[in-house]
Amino acid sequence: MAVLIQRVRTLGVRLTEDEYSSLERFCVESGARSISDLARSAICSFMGHGNKENALAATVNQNVAQVKELQQRIETLTAEIALFKASSTEREDEKNRQQKVMSAAQSPNRRLIR
Repeated sequence: MAVLIQRVRTLGVRLTEDEYSSLERFCVESGARSISDLARSAICSFMGHGNKENALAATVNQNVAQVKELQQRIETLTAEIALFKASSTEREDEKNRQQKVMSAAQSPNRRLIR
């Protein structure tokens, strides 16, 4: 099979006899054309060539999305808490007003009875 892309750079790696034998067996088992093609494929895969994002970038992007979602939830909860506090304060104010009205209404009656 002809090589479509001319490769002119080389990379040398020193291996023990056992490492090289294991690499040869893996090459045959995986159906690679050669140890060189297998090594090139592994290196390119490791570097993320052919993919828009490698696994680390994908994980970072997922984490960023989760943080944004959590920030939105925090903002929503903060707004709901503020509304609850305002509502609670209004109820408390209304309750105090009603108590004052009741006290004022009862106060003249007590004077009349005495």
